[in-house]
Amino acid sequence: MSPTKRYAMTVDMRRCVGCSACVLACAAENDVPEGYCRDWIVHEIRGIFPNLRQEIRSERCMHCSNPPCVEVCPTGASLIGEGGIVLVEDDKCTGCKACIASCPYDARYVHPQGHVDKCTFCIHRVKRGEQPACVTVCPTKALVFGDLNDPESEVSKLLVSRDHKVLLPEAGTQPNVFFLK
Repeated sequence: MSPTKRYAMTVDMRRCVGCSACVLACAAENDVPEGYCRDWIVHEIRGIFPNLRQEIRSERCMHCSNPPCVEVCPTGASLIGEGGIVLVEDDKCTGCKACIASCPYDARYVHPQGHVDKCTFCIHRVKRGEQPACVTVCPTKALVFGDLNDPESEVSKLLVSRDHKVLLPEAGTQPNVFFLK
């Protein structure tokens, strides 16, 4: 019997050029309303001139192993689904925004229909054996998705072989989106 899957994503900050192909693919695949997004691009410049360093990151829900959004949801609409993917059941969501307030990554928004929406790692595609839409369109192959519990998966191999970080580790959320340095 194989262990339960634990899905994760790596974002290679050496490869990401901030083209927004992932953002556009996500919006098209998931019918995200205009003016909203499930993933986004961050450009961060650090240092003091002339010693500056730029990071370009494709960000989304971190699909945390310890998600505060799930804990605070009063209706059970926010939940941990298959493979550890954090999901929202639209029909149970009242749009109270407790999950939005608890998310340290600003990864959720209120859909115009009144429920909260967010990245799902395109679970509908993953169930069909496909990759998330953002991964399939990335022209630089900066995004890699896979099962952390499979040591032979590309995502597992990258995390063993490359220096990486997570965002806001001090939040204690145990994110499953890793940024390769």
